[in-house]
Amino acid sequence: MSTNAVTREELHHRAVDMRFYRRSDGLFEVEGRLVDTKTHPFRRLLAKEDAPPGHHLHDITVRLVLDAELQVHSADAKMLATPFSICPGAAAALQALVGLSIGAGWNKRVRELLGGVASCTHIVELLGPMATTVLQGIAPLRIVSTDDPEEDALRRFRVDSCYAFAAEREVVVRLLPHLQRDKPGASI
Repeated sequence: MSTNAVTREELHHRAVDMRFYRRSDGLFEVEGRLVDTKTHPFRRLLAKEDAPPGHHLHDITVRLVLDAELQVHSADAKMLATPFSICPGAAAALQALVGLSIGAGWNKRVRELLGGVASCTHIVELLGPMATTVLQGIAPLRIVSTDDPEEDALRRFRVDSCYAFAAEREVVVRLLPHLQRDKPGASI
């Protein structure tokens, strides 16, 4: 994307940071942090004074503890900066995630349990990329021979999960040939 012909003034900055950890107790942690800042003075709703540039509008960290099967053992959030003093109360809703497993349907289930007035929009926004971070983080620990039936079950969820992993594309043909399908319209 070229912006040579125009100038830009940054008005808002959202930083999202995701990290995945292996713990000494055999469990895993994923942590997601969202920080929103403005580059100019701004007045929050219900505030009496402007907040200065660089002041955090949101600074929210969500942490999930999981086992190797990706089942959530605990969930919590720190809300260091929020627009309203009542917002940190939304973190308690994360307890609804304990016992769920990250996998197919995760984002839908998160929205059902935490959407709308049940929790914080920004917490819900973090939980999708956190699930992806878990899958990226744990993937190297699960790699074994593609001839292993158990590994086949673990990898099967990848087929048709994105453009590259379409069942008729080269990635599946080369890595998981037993799961490939012919291109639509291809003659037999």
